[in-house]
Amino acid sequence: MAARLPIILIGFFLFIVIPALVDFFGEWVWFGEVGYRQIFITSLTTKILLGAAVFVGTLILMGGNLRFALQELKKPYLVGALGAETPPLVLDKKSLRTIITGVAGLVALFMALFAAGQWLTFLQYQHATTFGTVDPLLGRDVGFYVFELPFLDFLRNMLLAVTVLSLIGCAAIYLIAGALGYQPEAGLQINRRTRQHLGLLIAALFLIMAWGASLDMPRLLLTPSGVIQGASYVDVEVTLPMLKLLMVVLLLGSGLAAYHAFSTKHWPIPLAVALYLLVSVGGTGYAAIIQRVVVAPNEQEKEAPFIAYNIESTRKAFALDNVEERALSGDATLTLADINNNSETINNVRLWDHQPLLDTFGQIQEIRTYYDFASVDNDRYVIDGMYRQIMLSGRELNSESLPNRTWPNERLTFTHGYGVALGPVNEVTPEGLPVLFIKDLPPASSVDLAVDQPGLYFSDLSSDYVLVGTNTREFHYPKGDDNVFSQYEGAGGVPLGGLIRKALFALYFRDFNILISEQLTPESRVLFHRNITDRVNAIAPFLVYDGDPYLVISEGRLYWMRDAYTVSKRYPYSTQVVNEVNYIRNSVKIVIDAYHGTTTYYLADPNDPIALTLQRVFPDLFTPLDEMSADLRSHIRYPEDIFRLQTE
Repeated sequence: MAARLPIILIGFFLFIVIPALVDFFGEWVWFGEVGYRQIFITSLTTKILLGAAVFVGTLILMGGNLRFALQELKKPYLVGALGAETPPLVLDKKSLRTIITGVAGLVALFMALFAAGQWLTFLQYQHATTFGTVDPLLGRDVGFYVFELPFLDFLRNMLLAVTVLSLIGCAAIYLIAGALGYQPEAGLQINRRTRQHLGLLIAALFLIMAWGASLDMPRLLLTPSGVIQGASYVDVEVTLPMLKLLMVVLLLGSGLAAYHAFSTKHWPIPLAVALYLLVSVGGTGYAAIIQRVVVAPNEQEKEAPFIAYNIESTRKAFALDNVEERALSGDATLTLADINNNSETINNVRLWDHQPLLDTFGQIQEIRTYYDFASVDNDRYVIDGMYRQIMLSGRELNSESLPNRTWPNERLTFTHGYGVALGPVNEVTPEGLPVLFIKDLPPASSVDLAVDQPGLYFSDLSSDYVLVGTNTREFHYPKGDDNVFSQYEGAGGVPLGGLIRKALFALYFRDFNILISEQLTPESRVLFHRNITDRVNAIAPFLVYDGDPYLVISEGRLYWMRDAYTVSKRYPYSTQVVNEVNYIRNSVKIVIDAYHGTTTYYLADPNDPIALTLQRVFPDLFTPLDEMSADLRSHIRYPEDIFRLQTE
């Protein structure tokens, strides 16, 4: 084993440490370039500290208990038979202590990895904001359910797992040591030290379970119950009192287990277990009887108050409590005056459907096979003095369609899409084709709306990294039989730097060409996370993003606008919908510069408690919506995904 240790250490360093450091380098420089390094630092340090705390705590608690139990082993060694032809395995106490510490360390490592994944749960608990709304049953602020209860559940589960594993491990050691056993004639055999240790562990287990029962009470308001989401008649009249009784029984059980630890009597722990089973199983059975005998025959009357809670909470959680309802009979007569008074609306009635128009754009405006129109978006612009509804699509570069997919072509030459196709929603040419206000390469505009910077370095289809500012000219757009080339002059990207940084980037992208290419200079820049979905998810993975980003022309530049949501599945009494979401707010508007890659998160709903909590956690994340330019603000729309949820 000692001879293999250097090989193991070298392998660990090569395959674990170096890749981790390289990934750290890549994310560190990228988050710095986009201006959100605080998110990277906060999330990483929280993961490390939370994981380390759980690792150390688990190792101390579990390892300490197991090593304490091992002291009961009186033999200097253990002998284990491995087979008839295999020499027996002999383990001395030192080896056993090492094995026990290793097992505890392995468990602690798994617990730490799980805990690190709860970094946001911890930070939201630490920076929780009140909702200003209390639940109708227990009178707790909604913030308790959204921010505090998840972390308390996490703590309870951690403590429960460590205690149960310690109890099982210690019992096994005591059995092997002969300090715990059962004989038919004499019954349970246990010495005083073992009784005290196991008794106190069981007392701790009951105590944690009592805490869990107290947490199960508010959790009733989050779980489905019959026809509603949240506590029903049976939950309120039976389950809630049963949980209170169960908590008392478990506290009593903890006391009985502690008493058992320091007495010679065997009945306290069996009594505690029997009382727990009686209340738990009996309460479940009694709840089923009440549901069948009392509720089922008169369900509408019994559940009416709780259905009302469910409806009211769902309306609040989905921002439907301020909706103004109007009755429309459909009998009103449409007059010419009505049409004239709403001419702007009538003149912008959409004739083109998205998919046929997307197909048509592809046929008449892709120009080359390596260009794609990924989607068509509706928007509104003042064009030649008139407010017009238009349909617009960006001409994106699809590197998979390049005729010659070499490394220089994919990484150095073909770096970006170019321009847009834009036309009104209500006009058709005599040939049945869409009328285009902006078209062709370079973009030609027939109206007073123009694109001065048509480069699309960041888009829906930009999936791979590219290198700009190199000795290779970038393909800009085709012009007849010739091509027009350019060089990137934007602010995006990370400097490639010298040999060491080149080597790190080569390892980060798993691409050796970065290290050996003669086309690269220290001033060259790396653009990555260029796909706009990948980009926003990399910056703020704790937000939920609308599935339809849309391209906007503002002051001659191209921008992607995207809606982001704060969501929860822990709003009391609110009905869950897609992905168990039962609370949603369109609190964030995102703007991505298609040329520079600048990504800005604007706080659109400063009253949303989840957004305010995230702002406390990451003070540099959000920009006030007032700081968005007036022209960009005019393109804000009501997002499709939340509208679809609200109308279900």
